[in-house]
Amino acid sequence: MSRLTRRTTFAAIGALWLAAIAAGALAGLVDTFGPPALGRDLEYSTTVLDRDGKLLRAYLTDEGRWRLPATQADVDPRFIEALLAYEDKRFFSHHGVDPLAMMRAAYQFVTQGHIVSGGSTISMQVARLLEPRRERSLYAKYRQMVRAFQLEWALDKNQILSLYLTLAPYGGNLEGIRAASLAYYGKEPRRLTLGETALLVALPQSPEYRRPDRHPERAQAARNRVLDRIAGDGLFSAEERASAKTEPVPDARKPMPLSAPHAADEARSASAGAKIIHLTIDGRLQRRLEQLARERAAALGETMSAAIVVVENDTGEILARVASPDYFDTTRAGQVDLTRALRSPGSALKPFIYGLGFEDGLVHPETLIEDRPIRYGDYAPENFDQSFQGTVTVRRALQLSLNVPAVAVLDAVGPNRLLARLGEAGASLKLPDHETAGLALGLGGIGVKLIDLTALYSGLARQGTVAPLHERTGAAHLPNKRLMAPVAAWYVGNVLRGAPPPPNALGGRIAFKTGTSYGYRDAWALGFDGEYTVGVWTGRPDGAPVTGLVGRTAAAPILFDAFARLTQKPEALPPAPKGIVTARTVELPPPLRRFAGRGEQGEAMRPKVRIVFPPNNASLMLASDGTGLDPIAIKVAGGTPPLNVLVNGLPFETARGAGTLFFAPDGPGFVRLTVTDANGAADSVTVRLQ
Repeated sequence: MSRLTRRTTFAAIGALWLAAIAAGALAGLVDTFGPPALGRDLEYSTTVLDRDGKLLRAYLTDEGRWRLPATQADVDPRFIEALLAYEDKRFFSHHGVDPLAMMRAAYQFVTQGHIVSGGSTISMQVARLLEPRRERSLYAKYRQMVRAFQLEWALDKNQILSLYLTLAPYGGNLEGIRAASLAYYGKEPRRLTLGETALLVALPQSPEYRRPDRHPERAQAARNRVLDRIAGDGLFSAEERASAKTEPVPDARKPMPLSAPHAADEARSASAGAKIIHLTIDGRLQRRLEQLARERAAALGETMSAAIVVVENDTGEILARVASPDYFDTTRAGQVDLTRALRSPGSALKPFIYGLGFEDGLVHPETLIEDRPIRYGDYAPENFDQSFQGTVTVRRALQLSLNVPAVAVLDAVGPNRLLARLGEAGASLKLPDHETAGLALGLGGIGVKLIDLTALYSGLARQGTVAPLHERTGAAHLPNKRLMAPVAAWYVGNVLRGAPPPPNALGGRIAFKTGTSYGYRDAWALGFDGEYTVGVWTGRPDGAPVTGLVGRTAAAPILFDAFARLTQKPEALPPAPKGIVTARTVELPPPLRRFAGRGEQGEAMRPKVRIVFPPNNASLMLASDGTGLDPIAIKVAGGTPPLNVLVNGLPFETARGAGTLFFAPDGPGFVRLTVTDANGAADSVTVRLQ
């Protein structure tokens, strides 16, 4: 026997003895180390996901690590194939320790005098990651082997592989395949090229030595060695491997995903420690609108900001919420949530003024109304351009956002009633300190949040009911809230669909309204179709005035662009509800042909018409004679005949003069009674029937 043959034989015998000793040691040590760590107490990065389960934002662990949970379903199948071919070919057949790999490692050590391969299985590497130790010794290797057996006993193969995919080190504070793929390639590991796969397989063996952002040459060499070693497994063609070697190696880390950061922060704060948080936000739409906000804010000025909210009308789900153009831009106060900031709405409340006017039967879209100088005590409203249109229809007054007609209708409706109705619908409104609701309320003399105003406009799209907004999936649905009667809401939407669009935009596709606050501090645009409602605000976060900042030219273009990125073809508005009156001005009932608000001398200039009985906010007991409910009396006084009586906004009866009328109630509930006279004077009461 030659010397080489004897050396080979002794080496093989030595390897077998080492394997036998290792097996015996393992058998004796299984009960020595205690129960294994199974990863159930690991701290993972909090992840906020969109409505489709895609990552919006992740947060560092308390230790400052990016550790995102991962399973085989999260990873490109070719990565799994390459990983097992390179690291552990018999992963699905061994029980934690691969005897053949251990024998090969022992043989290489004996014959070459140094460690060529460690023989560690995926299970042994997971054991080391769960119980990290710095020393590299035979004892440490034994411990890994014992822990690997225990892991295999307690977990299935897919669970062990998931732990590896979650914990494998990739340099710096990156742990797991998802964190590495996002940091080095800016994408989730579901679709990796072969070159990307090979690099991510190679890094965990020496994550710091091979870090591509610090040592790209070493990373490239390690990647190519992986490609060479798996060549014999027949997984990838020679051409594919050669092409993979030409792929560039990333030399810097990319920022982690940071979409909808304000919504993510808010959800995390309210999540009570949940590590995976699902939002109703559409990630793709959110990113498109974030880009839109950045572009438009930059065009408006270096200190300008913008905010956008998109709502699904039917459900109240928030599909996108851009609270600032750039979360990290300090010049724009990027971390301030401008969707929840109290700002003056300007003319954006006018649709609700007219909506209550429609509901009360005071006006119709074709009612004539005066746009002339008028004074209410010390208050003399003016139009934005300081001109007057004379006699116009209510439709045109709202479409052109004329101030004087809106204030006249608000005077008839009542500022306190408008404030109460919007509050009942869910809006959080704030008057200036030490002030009460006055006529200036209709022109923006109050604070409102963009998210609340968007909800109110979605109530118009829903024909008078507001679905409370929410952005957490699975959140308890609150009951819908009443905004106004369906007929009134439809009238408002029908009028706003004809509002003149901003330059270079196509009109008639959405119903929308703009607003500009006093002093050019806030520009608004809110619009809706049959499916979505979008709210836009722009201005300076600190509330400073901006010369020339107008809703129609600053916010409306953003609104129309947002709809273009939301849907190719806006959905038609809901069909007209029962009770709609379609008529020209001359065809309307006489009281609705012209609205006669009070003039400069106040109430004395018009005859006073009023409902004497029942009084406002009264509760009346219903009585029955056995065949039906007894009628309810309405006593009317004053006014210029003929008098027109409406019940819940619908015409009931026309009377020649003051007196008593009777109407048959439908049943218990609230009823709104309104009377108007020939001059347009009106009075309304709300009573409860029980």
